[in-house]
Amino acid sequence: MAPAPRRRLPERLRALAPEALGFAVAGSLAYAADLALFVWLRGRCGLDPLTAKSLSFLAGCTVAYAGNAIGTYRARTRPAPHPPAGHGARPLTRVRVRRYTAFLAVNLAGALVQLACLGVSHHLLGLTSARADTVSGAGVGMALATCLRFWGTRTLVFRHAGDIPVQMVSKADEG
Repeated sequence: MAPAPRRRLPERLRALAPEALGFAVAGSLAYAADLALFVWLRGRCGLDPLTAKSLSFLAGCTVAYAGNAIGTYRARTRPAPHPPAGHGARPLTRVRVRRYTAFLAVNLAGALVQLACLGVSHHLLGLTSARADTVSGAGVGMALATCLRFWGTRTLVFRHAGDIPVQMVSKADEG
């Protein structure tokens, strides 16, 4: 059987648009949950900033995971009706734990990218103003981290190989 012809970049980007939009919506809700919880934990609860941020980060990751699992990648989270011949069915709970763990790892990697951008700008390049820190950490760092998170979420967390039947693969995965 001949391989499928490769699609052009505009076609591939158009096919990815709904997935990217869903990812962005889930991420926006996660950001709002992270920020609101952080402010509440720092203010009302009086927690130190690192504890508050750690807890709000976990909550934001959970919101993002749920949004992506229920929304963006819901077709990839449905269990296969029958396991492939010769393969035992993995319990759904183990699959979810593996996905959530991978999702946390991808998000931690994204956080490290943001910190690295801030560190390079502030300490190596000597750009120490509040504006430079904001641009490097929340601008450049967030953009790079979002790209990493999108790639990691679609290829490492909600991958289709072995988790779902082939007919459920999205249009963006074809070609």
